[in-house]
Amino acid sequence: MNQLDQSLTQKRDFIIKALYYGLWAGFTFLLMFYGLPLVTPFIFAFLFAFIIRRLAVKTRNKIRLPLKLICGVYVLFFYSTIGLLLAFLGIGAVAKLAEFVGNIPDLYDSLFQPLMNSIFESIRKTVLLMDPTIADSLTGLYDQLLAAVGTMLGEFSGWMLSWISGLVSSVPVLAIKILLMIIATFFAAMDFDKFTNYVSRQISPERKVLLMHIRDYLTGTVLRVLRAYGIIMSITAIELSIGLTIIGINNPIFIALCIALFDILPVFGTGGVMIPWTIITLILGDFKMGISILVIYLVVTVVRNIIEPKIVGPQLGLHPLVTLMSLFVGAQLFGVLGLFGFPIGLSLLLHLNNKGFIHIFK
Repeated sequence: MNQLDQSLTQKRDFIIKALYYGLWAGFTFLLMFYGLPLVTPFIFAFLFAFIIRRLAVKTRNKIRLPLKLICGVYVLFFYSTIGLLLAFLGIGAVAKLAEFVGNIPDLYDSLFQPLMNSIFESIRKTVLLMDPTIADSLTGLYDQLLAAVGTMLGEFSGWMLSWISGLVSSVPVLAIKILLMIIATFFAAMDFDKFTNYVSRQISPERKVLLMHIRDYLTGTVLRVLRAYGIIMSITAIELSIGLTIIGINNPIFIALCIALFDILPVFGTGGVMIPWTIITLILGDFKMGISILVIYLVVTVVRNIIEPKIVGPQLGLHPLVTLMSLFVGAQLFGVLGLFGFPIGLSLLLHLNNKGFIHIFK
């Protein structure tokens, strides 16, 4: 009877713990999915303010100017350089994309369809010598194929233009968020100590020790992860430089560096540049170059998927398989933020568990 009671107690404790952690996991997911976008400008503002504040303190020790003045200058310099550069690049990219999408029907009529007609005519003449009946059937199928491709490209072009219009229409909302982020960065950088001291007074000493430990761990981990992704991007750039040089592309190193910058993005990646490049090259009739670009993209993608878990995993203290799974799940759930945040969060939980702050894993 005692063994039965003990078994029931263990099962009950297991169910209670599972429900407890499940509720916390669900709450965290809802907070990340719905709450995080609402406060994202302020999160980035405090992150930038934290970095600017540290630079401002070092500068003040050298030139002996008021700290708030130095913080204000750094904030202005940061947003007037990096911010404007990103804005111009984004506007230029959207404009070029809209121009290309708008020209898709013309490219189809002037380049793709004549090329397909030429190829089909060669095939039809060969088939006609063998069996005229098959040639007539082939002509009907080809007409249906052209109509289907034309309809598909028209729908795709319309969908892309609609998506770009939606993106452009969201600019006012984005501008407001950016303005809020800039203002918040000013206030946070100038009064960073006041904010942190106020928050610190609201926390018990035990939780303060835990939060300080989390801060130190995350700071070191994020820096190591950024270094790891810097290594991955460098390897990607080297692979692309070699591949583009072999196939005879002009300025291969510069193009490779530009493409490697997209490699960090889970939605775009190298495919965001190289797949459209491949399609355009094939449409223009340069099949050898198009297939060569596609082969380079496949090689780069395979190598990246192999080395990413092996390079990022050790920086997080995770097994490469666990790292790969967390990268995929994080990117699917939360995009770029999840790509970084999910593996780092899992690494943090494992670290806190090993240090005895929490007890989740055995």
